[in-house]
Amino acid sequence: MTSSTDTTAEPDGGFTDQERAAMKERAKELRAARASGGKGRKKVDPEVAVLEKIAEMPDDDRVMAERIHALVKEHAPELGTKTWYGMPAYTRDGKVVCFFQAASKFGARYATFGFEGAAHLDEGDMWATTFALTHIGPAEEERIVELLRRAMG
Repeated sequence: MTSSTDTTAEPDGGFTDQERAAMKERAKELRAARASGGKGRKKVDPEVAVLEKIAEMPDDDRVMAERIHALVKEHAPELGTKTWYGMPAYTRDGKVVCFFQAASKFGARYATFGFEGAAHLDEGDMWATTFALTHIGPAEEERIVELLRRAMG
């Protein structure tokens, strides 16, 4: 059995506690999206949901998530906002373009800013899609903005 901070796979190859929690969050997001279209159901505001997830993060992760959220809103305002596996994510035409994964999400030593297939980061036959973050200063902000511009194609 793994501890709540252990990110290694179960000895039998099963999922960690954090992975199971992320899958449960995703299932909850999908149920909420389906339910919000029903009669008499309160529609969930995705922007509010993302800001709530960011507010729940430990301080180090929260500061970075808030900065990434602000950079996305400023430099890629056409992207939509949603939670994705319990993480802040930004979408185009319903598809995730980029996301922020807090270090605390899986007990990692760094947070990540990642991109999915809808991002246009292609560079030949091989390119990076996830970037480790321990702090966001001016140099990191510049790189994030550059990546957002490229991702938007």
